[in-house]
Amino acid sequence: MVKTGIDVLQKQQFAPLKGLACGLFTNLAACDANFTPTYRILTESDRVQMRALFAPEHGFAGSAPEGAHIAHDTDVRTGLPVHSLYGSSLKPTPEMLTGLDAIICDIQDVGVRYYTFTWTLTYILEAAGQEGIRVIILDRPNPLGGEVRGAPLDLKFSSLVGRFPMPTRHGMTIGELAGMINAQWNPHPAALTVIPCEGWQHDLIWDQTGLGWVAPSPNMPRFQTAQHYPGSCLIEGTILSEGRGTTLPFQITGAPFVDGFATADALNALAFRGVRFRPHYFQPTAGKWAGMRCGGVQVHLLDAAVYDPLEVWLGVIATLRDLYPSHFAWLPPHNDTYHFDRLIGSDQPRTQIERGETFAAISAGWADFVKDFHTQRGPYLLYP
Repeated sequence: MVKTGIDVLQKQQFAPLKGLACGLFTNLAACDANFTPTYRILTESDRVQMRALFAPEHGFAGSAPEGAHIAHDTDVRTGLPVHSLYGSSLKPTPEMLTGLDAIICDIQDVGVRYYTFTWTLTYILEAAGQEGIRVIILDRPNPLGGEVRGAPLDLKFSSLVGRFPMPTRHGMTIGELAGMINAQWNPHPAALTVIPCEGWQHDLIWDQTGLGWVAPSPNMPRFQTAQHYPGSCLIEGTILSEGRGTTLPFQITGAPFVDGFATADALNALAFRGVRFRPHYFQPTAGKWAGMRCGGVQVHLLDAAVYDPLEVWLGVIATLRDLYPSHFAWLPPHNDTYHFDRLIGSDQPRTQIERGETFAAISAGWADFVKDFHTQRGPYLLYP
């Protein structure tokens, strides 16, 4: 079994934290091999001086809906302040850091650029560097392994779903990412320590680690959800449901105007590798089309080795746009930018879909960016 950073830290008897007044950036999904939350391990240890907690999107408990404003709070079990980094401030303020020597970070990334936890960590690195505070990362495996794939990010579309230029799948652990981001893009590099995993390699995906899956956020309930997420998250940028409010988030899509049978037939005719489409009808309890019966499809993963989620889910979007031209729409722009463009990293794929261009045309040039990033990340890799 792979050992995560918190398991390694316990084996070290918390020696790297000796004498440090610590904050902790985490949520309750970050656990050791026995499913004990890191929060509990650290706050109950007499070897660790805990002074504050920091919460990402979805809150410290990991239960808040996507995009919901997270307020500051007090932890009822320990009395520690819980500072929200997904509310009035994305970046820790000097007041939040008062009295701290270090911030420990233990958060499960899913290996996809859109996931906000990584970008919250970048703000921690910036604030810690400015205030002279150490950052200690308890590393975790990248569920999707070390392969680098996908679309580049144009910095004009920088946001909390992608601040710096990296492909959709970066193939790095959160500790490796922290090292790269701290060195290359942090104007005030922090003193950074990574407690690495033991036994993890870049060719391992989650179900080869021996670790149990704990949903890192409310709509990432299983590992297969994460395998779809590099492509299915793009549904967020349309009026189609991405399955939030159902038991199959990011594995289904649809809307009240969609005929599930016709859509499944059209998509299966495209013969995408590694997947099969099944007519699926559902009624979300939250999110888009809440309380309304939707027709659509479930994307069944048959062979992850040949499955390209970006090709498949961009194909799903293009097909539904072609089948229902009078109903399909992108979510309206916010601050003059479409959410779809922020996710995919530029406005070109959206306009290419509107022109009916193929995935080959949309992805032309991605391979060069991926190759360059693969080289760029080299000095920051911690695992074989």
